[in-house]
Amino acid sequence: MTRRELARWGRQPVAVVVNLVFPVMLLLMFGYLVGGGRGVSGEYLDFLVPGMLALTMAFGLEGTMIAVTQDMNKGVLDRFRSMPMADGAVLVGRSAADMLQSALGLAVLFGVAAALGWRAHGGPVAFLGAVGLLLLFRFAMLWIGIHLALVAGKPEMVQAVQILVWPVGFLSNAFATPESMPGWLATVVGWNPLSHTATAVRDLFGGPGGEPGHVGAAIAWPLVLLAVFFPLAVRRFARLSR
Repeated sequence: MTRRELARWGRQPVAVVVNLVFPVMLLLMFGYLVGGGRGVSGEYLDFLVPGMLALTMAFGLEGTMIAVTQDMNKGVLDRFRSMPMADGAVLVGRSAADMLQSALGLAVLFGVAAALGWRAHGGPVAFLGAVGLLLLFRFAMLWIGIHLALVAGKPEMVQAVQILVWPVGFLSNAFATPESMPGWLATVVGWNPLSHTATAVRDLFGGPGGEPGHVGAAIAWPLVLLAVFFPLAVRRFARLSR
């Protein structure tokens, strides 16, 4: 199932390139055009890059959602469900392929950030830990996207559902510190799982805005989301066409 999803890359190279280039454009735009780092003490690029990495793990779910809804409407999922395989195999194959693309996207963004002068200062073990937190958050977000795609049912409905991702991304500390925001907004930002991941990654990279206490929350939030949306997605998939 993972090989099947990877075969889409060759048939849809433009979509793959767009998914890789879009986070780079955001990094350049906020780093040089929009950015200013309100409330940030230290080099803004060191604050921005971890936030952009976390934000990238939240965005880009539309490709997953569209692929799932297209398979639903073409009868592909019904055919797979008639075969002797576990209900979750199709969805796990989809998520595995998307995780490979997410890892590739991280590598591209790391390369661009390094070219801009950003450096991680926490050592190799901390670097790998930060990458692990980012991919864990991405894995949780993918299963939210898969479940929402199964609920939406049609590719044209994906756009409406996709709008829900944007508040999660921008109501976070990816671009500015909560201390520079109004009190009520800072509270919302503080509860955002993306903010915990960004803060923990900043700490592991040794940059400004990092707090060690957020590593536990950066692990706990994705696990909670997975515990909720993984079974929901598998159950929804098993009930299709019943």
